[in-house]
Amino acid sequence: LNVTEEKFVLDTLAGCMEYKSLLDVVVNAFFVRDGRYCPISERNLYAVICYLATFQLEELGLQHFSRIVKSLDTAKMQKFLRFFFNALYLNTWIKDEWSRIYDSLYVKENWIDPLLRWQPHVQQLIEQLTDKLSNRPTTVKTSTVTQPKEFNLTVPKPRAIPIPLPIPVLEKRPPVPPSTYKPPKEKKQLEEIKTKTRQKAEVSISSIVCVCKGDIFFLNSLLVQGTFLPGRELVPFLPQYLDVVWKLLLRQYFEELQSSHRIDNIPVKLNAAAILREGALYQRKMEQELKRIENLLQGAGDPSEFLEWQKQMHGKDLEEQLGETECRRLQGKLSHEKAVLAHQNVIQENKKKADLIREEKAELMHQYAEKRLQEQKEMRELVEQVVEGHKNAKQAKIKLQKYKQQIVQEVCEENRELLRQALEEEEEKLRKRYELIQQIRAIESLPILREKFVDLTETGGHGLICEMSIVELRERLALLREEQKAAEEEKRHQIIHEKQAKEQLLLDKLDQISTFRAELGRAAALKQEEKKRKSQSGERPVKDERILNLQKKIAEKRMERKKQAELL
Repeated sequence: LNVTEEKFVLDTLAGCMEYKSLLDVVVNAFFVRDGRYCPISERNLYAVICYLATFQLEELGLQHFSRIVKSLDTAKMQKFLRFFFNALYLNTWIKDEWSRIYDSLYVKENWIDPLLRWQPHVQQLIEQLTDKLSNRPTTVKTSTVTQPKEFNLTVPKPRAIPIPLPIPVLEKRPPVPPSTYKPPKEKKQLEEIKTKTRQKAEVSISSIVCVCKGDIFFLNSLLVQGTFLPGRELVPFLPQYLDVVWKLLLRQYFEELQSSHRIDNIPVKLNAAAILREGALYQRKMEQELKRIENLLQGAGDPSEFLEWQKQMHGKDLEEQLGETECRRLQGKLSHEKAVLAHQNVIQENKKKADLIREEKAELMHQYAEKRLQEQKEMRELVEQVVEGHKNAKQAKIKLQKYKQQIVQEVCEENRELLRQALEEEEEKLRKRYELIQQIRAIESLPILREKFVDLTETGGHGLICEMSIVELRERLALLREEQKAAEEEKRHQIIHEKQAKEQLLLDKLDQISTFRAELGRAAALKQEEKKRKSQSGERPVKDERILNLQKKIAEKRMERKKQAELL
């Protein structure tokens, strides 16, 4: 927008906010009476038109006001202007409502009287809008329009093209070192150390196993199964061969490694936390087993008989619980059969009640039809009375229209003189605004020097102790980057050493876990075979007498329900 249009928009917005209470009186009444079917989103549109007609019509003039109105929707503007410039409304309830907010004398002199003076001219505008809606040609008086001329402004001189800054050349980056794509030497050294350690262990295990082969297998079965073998003594062998048992388990793990050729090919993939957790579990189990064997050597009893008795008692309790559960299930079935029989009896009673209700309903419908006929007759008489009242209202409306036309003819001459004076004042204001705009644009066209030279070796001159130039700042930042880089290198070496130690610990734990898994698998297989033998030799339990009696009652109730359903 240019300056004039922007000022007009801002003044209109400020006026609508200042006189919002006055505008709401007219707009709310319009929505209640003539604008019942208008959307509420157009409320601000009617408020702006009401403000322009009440406060800005003298300043704008009828011609500008007509352009604004005709640029909007014709039907909406014709309906709102016909409502607002109704002389009867202005002299009665609009004046009374505005007098509640402002002084009545001020309202009459400054707002109501000017609106009544402009009412005949606006009435012509309303008739033009009405003709436009009915597709009738309108006769508009054409007036001479002022043709604006271009200002004779001084052409500004072209600005000098600035010298382009040199493009900075980036430093060449060092290439990626070839060691990045090669495996580290530490990994190869660890593999060699691991191979040598495994060879030493194999040699030591082979020398010991040749001497104590029979006793090793005895202790191995003792540790895994937790039982004694008949005909062997435990006391002479346990303190001497515990280490031998552990080395034999390691030998089995090394043989599995030779078949797979890689330590990473583990059947189950485990992370570091899972390996450490499982290693601690097997270590704890091994300590418990050794403690149990020591207690047996010191004379403690074998709890296997007690565990067997406890297992039998648990089995009996489970059988009793299963019997109780079956009894409760059969009792539930019996209750269901009884409920179905009761439901069928209720259905028969409901059928009888429904027949009685149908007869009563037919009687009520007959009475309701007679009542409706009487009401329709009364409504027809009432409609005829209302039509007579509408005919009388139409005659009163014609008389009111003649009265309005007389008022328009009286006020027309006064409005023409006021309109001429307002147009002269508006032209004078516009001329002064154009002169002011010309001066402002001439000032803005003057060039401004905005160049500033900066010396990077000088300080800011703010009087602070910690001041430094940009060159010194860059040197200090370079020193800080070097210190930070050295600290990162030191931390990187420390992390590598910690990672190597952790990997070695995980490899040891994997060896221990694989050994224990193999032995636990053998023990589980033996227990499963023993369990199968016991289950095959057992006898099938005999059903309880209560269960048989409940099944017999359920069968009787089911037969009775089927007979009842056939009768229904």
